[in-house]
Parts: sequence; structure tokens; C-alpha cells
Amino acid sequence: MTQTKDYYATLDVARNASGEEIKKAYRRLAMKLHPDRNPDAKAAEHFKEINQAYEVLSDSKKRAAYDQFGHAGVDASMHGNAGAAFSDIFGDIFGDIFGGGGGRADQQAHMRGADLRYNLSLSLEQAVHGTTIEIRVPTLVSCKTCLGSGAKKGSQPSSCRTCGGMGQVRIQQGFFSIQQTCPTCQGEGKVISDPCLSCHGQGRVRDTKTLSVKVPAGIDNGDRIRLSGEGEAGHQSGPKGDLYVFIEIKPHSIFTREGKDLYCDAPINFTTAVMGGEIEIPTLGGEIKLKIPTETQSGKMFRLKGKGVPAIRGGIQGDLFCKIVVETPVNLTRRQKDLLLTFDRELNDGQNHSPKSSSWFSSVKKFFEGL
Repeated sequence: MTQTKDYYATLDVARNASGEEIKKAYRRLAMKLHPDRNPDAKAAEHFKEINQAYEVLSDSKKRAAYDQFGHAGVDASMHGNAGAAFSDIFGDIFGDIFGGGGGRADQQAHMRGADLRYNLSLSLEQAVHGTTIEIRVPTLVSCKTCLGSGAKKGSQPSSCRTCGGMGQVRIQQGFFSIQQTCPTCQGEGKVISDPCLSCHGQGRVRDTKTLSVKVPAGIDNGDRIRLSGEGEAGHQSGPKGDLYVFIEIKPHSIFTREGKDLYCDAPINFTTAVMGGEIEIPTLGGEIKLKIPTETQSGKMFRLKGKGVPAIRGGIQGDLFCKIVVETPVNLTRRQKDLLLTFDRELNDGQNHSPKSSSWFSSVKKFFEGL
């Protein structure tokens, strides 16, 4: 039958409809008019029309020719290609409804072993300097009896006769050919008539394997290390999965970490804060001396360049930020308290010995006056 109806009208879409709109319109009509769902003869005829319209409008070149020349621009390309057209349309539109397959690619994916996750706790020192750690991972490993084939020793799996080893079969559905997972071999492409007694035909058994994990210097909390092929063994000699080692860094008694930088508090006594001096600061590379200037205030931050964490992928090493904490003396004797009171009276000499306190109290006064 010669198609004379406008293709856009056939699919009930506007002439400027997008490809996605055309696809949705075809899907809606095809589900309604498919011969397996609608046995009416007129529906079958209309179904042919929407297939023909969709073949043209879903192809950018054919659609351009149709828009410019009408049916004359596309009729020549339509003849003798109906079967291929139906196949292409089916794969595009109904693949997600009836199921599809990628042949051996899907078969390999089906047989691939699962990826595994392992949480590895490290000290800050191990993360900063790098280390090598042995871990024990419970997993599925290749069966040593059948070498992963799943077949009893001395025998081999045979190609599935139902699908010819492809793992997929085609079933005719009216005008369409539907590709589905082979029901005999469950998509594996081969069958085992005499299974291995150790693994019961699975080709793998549960075991615990020991692995050596090289932790690079500078690794951070939440980073992960991928060990390719160290996941579960594949089903019946299928590809192995991967193992992902997730890093967890334990809290440190002195340092906290932010990216490549380290932070710590350094308590000093009142005299050192006033008179200045020198204190020893711990770093992950050993102790260093830090000069404290006179009249250093509590909260003063000192930056020790290059004493932080090395960059995991190269680059500049982080810094260590040391915050001074002036410690209030405790457990004073009567004499020590008297000396402090004398010292406090000596400070009332008209000089501004506490500029921060003076500034703060002045701001408080203004605040209350504003109320």
C-alpha cells in the first residue's frame, strides 16, 4: 500500500517536533496498535503506517529529504528494506520493554565477579609517610579442583545447544524478533553436564586471601585504592572483579589534618608569653624549636612551612599551623598569689598594658549606652 498520509500527522506530532518527542509518540502508538495487543485488521494496517513514518522521521537525513521533497524524497529508500527497518525500530524502542542483549559482551558481564570493598584504618603517621600493609579479605576464589571451569576434573563445559554459545536467543513476536537471555544456560553460553564436586559447578569457592596493599604517602581520609582483579572470582572462569580499599584515618592525639595542612595547639606559660622564649614543637618528622616573641597573645598562630603532609600526586608539601595557648597557672601557694596581686597593682601605672581588654571594655560600654 502506498503511503500518502503525512508522516507527522500519522504520528500525531508537529513538524518541528524533536527526536525525543517523535520517539515518545511512536512508542505510545506502537504499544496501542501492536498486533499482539490489538488483533483488529485496521490496527495492523495503522501499525505498518506508524512504523514507516517513524523510520523516516527518526533518521535525520531521511527526515530532511522528506521535509524538502515529501514522499518522493524517501520512497526509493523504503523499498526492499522493511525487515531491516522493523529490526532497527524494535531495538531502539522496545529493547527496554521486552529485554535485549549484547551477545558475548552481556555474557562476560553476567559471569564477571563482584567488586569488593575493604575499609582500611591507618594512623596519621602511616597516611603521611606511606606504608605497605597486609590485609585479609574474605571472598570467592577460583576453585582449585576444576581450575574455575565448574566441570568435574577430566571434563569440560560444553557449548549450549539452545543458544549456540551466545547466551541469547531470539523469539518471534508478530512482526518483531525479540532477543532474550537463554533459558537453558541462563546467559552463560555453556552448560555443565558433570559439575565439579568441590564447587558444585560454580567454578569458585569461598576463602580468605591475603593481599599486600601499598599505601602512598599523603593519602587522605576517604581516598580509595583500587586493586584490579582482586575482587571475587568470576562465575565459571569469568573475569574477576576489583577490590576497592577505602582509607579511614584514626584521630591523632596532637594533630588534626585539613587536606595537606596539619594543626596543633602549643601551650606556653605566662612568663614565656610575656618575656618571649623558645619552645619545642613536635612534627611528624621530629621536633623543631619555635621562637616565641615577647608579648605573644594566646591564640597566636605560627606557620611552619613544609612541615605538613606531602602531596599524594606531587607538588608542594603542606604546612603545620601551631596555635599558641597561654596557660593559666594552677595550684598556687599563698606567696605566689601575693606576688601576683603585687604584680597586678604594679600594672596600674597609667600605661595601657592590656590593649585588647581596654578595647573590648570600651566596645561593651558603647553597646550598653546604645541600648
